[in-house]
Amino acid sequence: MDSLITAAALALATGDPLGALDRVALREDAPALALRGIAMAQLGDFDRAKLLLRRAARAFSPKEAVARARCVVAEAEIALVSRDLGWPAKALDAARTALEKHGDRLNAAHAGHLKVRRLLLIGRLDEAEHVLAGLDPAPLPPAARAAHELAVAGIAMRRLRTRPARAALEWARHAARKAGIPGVIAEVDSAWLALETPAARLIAQGREQPLLLEEVEALQGSPALVVDAFRYAVRVGRTTISLASRPVLFALARTLAEAWPGDVSRGELVARAFGGKHADESHRARLRVEIGRLRAELRALAGISATRHGFTLAPRQAHAVMVLARPIEERHAAVLALLADGEAWSSSALALALGTGQRSVQRALEPLAEAGKVQSFGHGRARRWMTPPVAGFTTTLLLPAPLPNG
Repeated sequence: MDSLITAAALALATGDPLGALDRVALREDAPALALRGIAMAQLGDFDRAKLLLRRAARAFSPKEAVARARCVVAEAEIALVSRDLGWPAKALDAARTALEKHGDRLNAAHAGHLKVRRLLLIGRLDEAEHVLAGLDPAPLPPAARAAHELAVAGIAMRRLRTRPARAALEWARHAARKAGIPGVIAEVDSAWLALETPAARLIAQGREQPLLLEEVEALQGSPALVVDAFRYAVRVGRTTISLASRPVLFALARTLAEAWPGDVSRGELVARAFGGKHADESHRARLRVEIGRLRAELRALAGISATRHGFTLAPRQAHAVMVLARPIEERHAAVLALLADGEAWSSSALALALGTGQRSVQRALEPLAEAGKVQSFGHGRARRWMTPPVAGFTTTLLLPAPLPNG
């Protein structure tokens, strides 16, 4: 019977869940339950998979700490794939410690990679980098090596370091092909696609152009004054002024930057910053106050001059003004960007990844669903949201982490 367990495990390792089930589908012992759970996970039946893995963990004796830890790691992977980001991370840490203590370095490394991927999804890059630095990729088999390099590439892309990202993806591609597992190959191909998909738009002097991630990276060294609509900041070189907590000021800065070197009428500034259709005297008074505040915020980088019709931006040293904007302007673009990975997300996971309240996410999902941009399935706590990949979005590459020196 042990030979069947071994054969089933080998089938799962090569991405053949049906072959594994052929060998252990009728067995109820702990190892078979665990393998059946992993097979069901590979087939996409996550609820059944979690149930089987929990049964397996209970069925293993207290002395079988490694087997129990492996069940926890498998359940953590299911939680990650199903975007259950609220799954207790401490359980994964404990399982990883147990695996390392008993010499199961391969599964301990797998647990580490799962932790890194979760940290990436919620934008905690420093922690992800710290965990990854403690993992040695050299002894890993091809599939695990591909996972490691995908994590390296994910961090590099979010740090806007495209050269090391490409190098890591080359390693990942080589390892994935050597492993021969279709799911791993598809994941690497998807990561490559992210580098070839427009990640932003550049708006300058009334013209727009899409930018790839490496072009966004090159923009960091530009001497131009850049109004960053991802981080709600204004920067020149290494000097950055954040307006993330001042949405009205940022709206004024962006409107002035888009019109540079021309000016913007008071009526348009009122409409963009306050949503007013007509600039009455109260709007004009408020505009003067907010322009004064913006002038004070940007005094190190640019001045704001009054003209006959409105106001114009006057950079101190920069010879150009640019706006770095999202590929698609959408009120709930951050939610759509996360859903663009094609996975099913819960509203709580979206809230965790975006660093906002769950109710805010639910309010964003309602109009998106009415517009047919997202769809849900399930009810209550099991409800999940998803959408086909949205053209123009490079998922979350520019969402979770601050830009360098930002």
